[in-house]
Amino acid sequence: MKWSWPWSRRIWERRMDAEFQFHLESQAQDYVGQGMSREEAEQRARREFGGLELAKEECRDGQPLESLGQVLRDIRYAFRSLSRSPGFAAVAVVTLALGIGANTAIFSVLKRMVLDPPPYRQPERLVFVWLNNLTLKHFTLVSYGDFRDWQRAAHPFERIAALRFQDRNLTAPGTAEHLKGREISSGFFETLGVRLLLGREFTAEEDQEGGPPAAILSDAVWRDRFGGSGAAIGKPVTLDGVDYTVVGVLPAGFHFWSDSDVYTPAGRGDPLTLRDRSVHSFLCVARLRADVTLGQAQAEMSTIQQHIDEVYAAAERGQGIGMLRLQEQLAGDVRPTLLLLMAAVGLVLLIACANVANLLLARSAARGRELAIRAALGATRARIVRQLITESVLLAVAGGAAGLLIAFSSTRLVMAAMPANLLPTPSAGLSLPALFFAFGVSGLAGILFGLAPALRSSKIDLGASLKEGGRGSSAGQHRAQSTLVILQMALTLVLLAGAGLLFRTIRQLWELSPGFDARHVITFKVGLSPSATHTASGVRTAFRQLVERVRQIPGVEAADFTTLVPLSPADNAGPFWITAEPPRSLAEAPRALYQEVGPDYLRAMGIPLLEGRFFSKEDTAGAAPVVVVDSALARAYFPEKNPIGETIHIAHWGPGRIVGVIGHVSHYGLANPNPYTQNEIYISFDQILDEWVPAFYPALTLVVRTPLDMASMLPAIKAAVDQGGSDQPVYDVETLEEFVSGAMASRRFPLMLLVAFAGLALVLASVGIYGVISYSMAQRVREIGIRMALGARPGEIVRMALGEGVRLSGAGAGIGLAAALVIAPALSSFSNLLFGVRPIDPLTFGTVALVMVGAALLACYLPARRAARLDPLAVLRHE
Repeated sequence: MKWSWPWSRRIWERRMDAEFQFHLESQAQDYVGQGMSREEAEQRARREFGGLELAKEECRDGQPLESLGQVLRDIRYAFRSLSRSPGFAAVAVVTLALGIGANTAIFSVLKRMVLDPPPYRQPERLVFVWLNNLTLKHFTLVSYGDFRDWQRAAHPFERIAALRFQDRNLTAPGTAEHLKGREISSGFFETLGVRLLLGREFTAEEDQEGGPPAAILSDAVWRDRFGGSGAAIGKPVTLDGVDYTVVGVLPAGFHFWSDSDVYTPAGRGDPLTLRDRSVHSFLCVARLRADVTLGQAQAEMSTIQQHIDEVYAAAERGQGIGMLRLQEQLAGDVRPTLLLLMAAVGLVLLIACANVANLLLARSAARGRELAIRAALGATRARIVRQLITESVLLAVAGGAAGLLIAFSSTRLVMAAMPANLLPTPSAGLSLPALFFAFGVSGLAGILFGLAPALRSSKIDLGASLKEGGRGSSAGQHRAQSTLVILQMALTLVLLAGAGLLFRTIRQLWELSPGFDARHVITFKVGLSPSATHTASGVRTAFRQLVERVRQIPGVEAADFTTLVPLSPADNAGPFWITAEPPRSLAEAPRALYQEVGPDYLRAMGIPLLEGRFFSKEDTAGAAPVVVVDSALARAYFPEKNPIGETIHIAHWGPGRIVGVIGHVSHYGLANPNPYTQNEIYISFDQILDEWVPAFYPALTLVVRTPLDMASMLPAIKAAVDQGGSDQPVYDVETLEEFVSGAMASRRFPLMLLVAFAGLALVLASVGIYGVISYSMAQRVREIGIRMALGARPGEIVRMALGEGVRLSGAGAGIGLAAALVIAPALSSFSNLLFGVRPIDPLTFGTVALVMVGAALLACYLPARRAARLDPLAVLRHE
């Protein structure tokens, strides 16, 4: 019908006013019947029917508006409609903010650590080159001799460079300090494509045995020791008693593999380790030529290595080449964990969307009359759907904006909680792609949770909705809400199951014995005074005297030193054999983890002695060489006889007589079944060859057993160290329990986040089922009133509501368990996070199902109890 202005408009507005007042009064009466006061009922009805006032502006002369104007009007209507229901809007925005914020935070970390290329020039051309022990099926570091041969013959590479870890003690300028140091080949930074802030790289003359000592400083050390002055170039720094000339300064924020304070030329390193081809201690990084693929480089390098194996057969035979792009290598450990967390947080967002969809369905029931009137006045179904979708997207955008605030702080928390072995880059924050991701997810979420309620609400039965007393509800709408709750419950159970499996893994690891008593043990390193390191005997004497002073500290029960603290990142694996004839190649010989220790090390660590004896003060350089082996080596190589008195041959040292067997100690992790890492051999530090003392003494760590805490012991320890010289820094002070805790960090980190996500999902699912039961009880007010008037007890009403909650949560638990049974095995093979627990664990699955159903029943109890308190007389009087 065509209406003319102004009379048609005025008649239409009067009709709208009458309709609004009629339905407002009808809804208010319904709320009074539910036990509300008259004033409260009218206020709530006005909030819910405020949209009818907006409908007065829906059309103008029956003419459609322009597209842009329609969109702007829809947005304005959405603002006004949501502002009339601030409680609903706040709950929806907060729910979405939690889901979107968590997704954005994990995406930011994933992008920075997995997706973003490393911050070097053309990083796609950078590769790591490893040696592959074909006999032991194990990738290893590279010997210096191999690196030099590759450097001369490797045509696939534009450049190739080497790096190894070598800490330093700086004594001038300024006070003594321990620095994280690296030895690098000349051209290392050019290979990466990094320009120094000041100065230059090492020259070929500096990068050789006997070359002039030169150093490149980090930005932090440069500013600390030279005040950030450009005059630092050419000035000396004293490292380990040697004056090095500063030739360069790195830019702030430079990071490769791990942070470092000072770089020195690799060619000036310990000559003994550089010349021995069986000593693998260097990382090799290379830049591919522009016209060479990774496969071509791999093939050519394999040919080169085969030739090297033939020339140096005694040390090299049996070695292959492994090659991996730099980005893949750096992200290798963290990629599975972050992808797992991204999947988990995606489930949280789905649960949040289902929750908001449920809220919208409940709200649409209250808006039934408003939508019916709009339809009666000529609004099409598409027009109504568009308006409702606009409101949903508006909620999602608001949730996304709030989620960015959550993501900003959450990203920092995630990075702080991430263990060092999963942290290839020092920091990660929100970036422009993360912002696009947040708002993209917001828009998608708005459509996702808004479409189903909008389509459901747009199916309007005008007769049922406009008649007096009509409540605007339907059985179909209740089924839709129930379906969403079941979906939430199912997804929540999947998250709970994952968290439960990881929790049981951590518990299993805690119950494992690492082979030593980690309680009440403090470890620390000391940078010996340069005056004590000129000779091997001087080093041994300095450490022996230091240990004696530490033992005199009140409260110290035992103390000694070792080159390898269990569960630390350090490594010292080498070849051995038990036959009289050496192996054809050292590369093909079995490996053991070597530890050079003092005589009281066993008591300080609490490691059990199983057979024979441990070292004594008589096991010195002049005595017959003796060794102690662990139970794993004894079982593997002496299964049917006592190993005491047997001879074992150790590369770079010679034969040694076995005098004792001790318990196996976990070093590479509490759950590491790799046979390459199981054998352990202990050697007295006093019996290692003098020429090897300079290579080993920087790794010596003192182990102190004391019931006193670290804070009270540290001043006494520093005082004992200072008695040997004030230029001896104490560093890397930790407790042994921290090493054990760190060994579980790679599993504890995803556990913490999965527990947080699962807890959030459980809360959201509980809120969802609370809303459905509340809605159901509100729709059944008349039925409940009649039941109670006929003698039903409040407990029966509560049981009725709880029964509905059990049905919903039980259905969700069943679907969730089925999904978990499918996902859990894939999770185990994908992430290698589980230990000591099967992927399909009935105890875990049953427990989390009971927890979820219990939480659902608790959420159902509140609306059930409220329904049981209804006054049947008031309900029947309203009827």
